[in-house]
Amino acid sequence: MRSLELGTPGAVRRELNALVLAGTKTATTSLLVEDYTKETEGLEYPGERLALLDDEGRSVATIEVTGVEVTPFMEVTWEHARAEGEGDASLEAWRDVHRRYWSRLGTPVDDRTAVVCLAFRVMEISRPHP
Repeated sequence: MRSLELGTPGAVRRELNALVLAGTKTATTSLLVEDYTKETEGLEYPGERLALLDDEGRSVATIEVTGVEVTPFMEVTWEHARAEGEGDASLEAWRDVHRRYWSRLGTPVDDRTAVVCLAFRVMEISRPHP
């Protein structure tokens, strides 16, 4: 089973994983070139199950992919952005937050940058680790 690590390790990943486990976050967005092409990783597909990992590489949940779309950054819909569950008040706010995040990681994003919009649902929450 392939895995999914959200955000960057530490507080960001813990917060995003908590949103997934609470059912608030049912989508995420990744950069096609940085996260897939450079890693030679194939796209997920509807029905695929992924292990959602914490900072230590342990599974916190099994999620099932319900949708995958490759689109230019500027064409990400409000429906998808809202499904990310991170509290953005508008599509413009979501775009601003994501541009700043990726820029901090060294990958500036423009309107044409290809992104992967991934939708999912939680299938099983893993037992807590001691």
